[in-house]
Amino acid sequence: MTAARGFAAFPPQRAGARFATSWWGLAWVKAMEDTSLDQGLLRKGRAYAKTGQVGPITVSPGRIAAVTESEYDTVVRVEQLTDAAWERFLDQVAAKSGHIAALLDRDMPHDLVEAAEDAAVPLLPAVGDLEPECSCPDWGHPCKHAAALCYQVSWLLDADPFVLLLMRGRGEQELLEALQGRQAPKRPAAAAAAGVPAVEALAAGVPALPEPPPVEVAFAPPVLDPAPGVDVAALGVLIASAAWRAREVLLHGRLPELSEYQDRVRLAADHDLDLGLEAAVRAWRYGGAHGLEVLEHAWTPPRQDLARSQALLEAGWEGEQPPPLQAWRNRWTLGPLQLRYGRDGRWYPFTRIEGEWWPAGPPERDPAALVSG
Repeated sequence: MTAARGFAAFPPQRAGARFATSWWGLAWVKAMEDTSLDQGLLRKGRAYAKTGQVGPITVSPGRIAAVTESEYDTVVRVEQLTDAAWERFLDQVAAKSGHIAALLDRDMPHDLVEAAEDAAVPLLPAVGDLEPECSCPDWGHPCKHAAALCYQVSWLLDADPFVLLLMRGRGEQELLEALQGRQAPKRPAAAAAAGVPAVEALAAGVPALPEPPPVEVAFAPPVLDPAPGVDVAALGVLIASAAWRAREVLLHGRLPELSEYQDRVRLAADHDLDLGLEAAVRAWRYGGAHGLEVLEHAWTPPRQDLARSQALLEAGWEGEQPPPLQAWRNRWTLGPLQLRYGRDGRWYPFTRIEGEWWPAGPPERDPAALVSG
């Protein structure tokens, strides 16, 4: 049976500290938050998690557990994968050597999770997949103690995706041993028994080394001679851009669809072109097409997204009064700082320069992290 893993209690965190930063940790938090029907309990759960109200955490197949607020037994149950599902997952991991290397480097590749989903193996939890239990009298689902436990577990998942796999039923050592068995080369039984006599092996000599692999040469734009009516520098930029796009298609199979204007901004951002698009270029460098959209267009996000962000912002000031907020559609203004909510679920910071709002940094999913920074 897979052994449980214990983790020391997290100390109190600074105001504005973020929870999940990895994409799989964010998926864990989203599954818990989307299940909740009470934003107030989530807000209290974040405060409990940040102020150290959760004791040491035990992670074992199908459950995470801790004593919260020094007296309540809190458990969150996660459905374990079946043996057949584990076999399909191991097939996906073994199919690509980079998957094993990524997991050992404490990374969870997007394509591995997608391949597992295609094989009907759900690694990441969805809405309703987490079942909280707590000895407290609160009837919330989850209560503030279970929410605090889930928020702290997102830190564990950030540091080690094997924690997620353990919750699904198997630990790191067990998985690595299973993968090693799959990768071991198989020889016919007769050949394994007979072997090769040492005299014959020595007589064969040292075989020649194979040819070295081809060297990948970075693309270099051709040297173009000046010609009447031709902007040679601009033509070189276009050639470099076309080569980059071709390389992306070969590596990833597709490119994002960009309008003519978006592509012009991308070119200016990638090649330091002076096209009079300074604010747009800065927005693109911070957030790509999403960053450009929040610079130029306002929209009305879903109410639940704004409510969740409001709770995150308030949780960043435990015991303190948050700064006054002026809200209009997807734009929140807090004095000299403005936060704009993008369709990608992230908040983009803006600062006022000579009466206009300019992109001020990379986006965050937690607006409190931008304000505190």
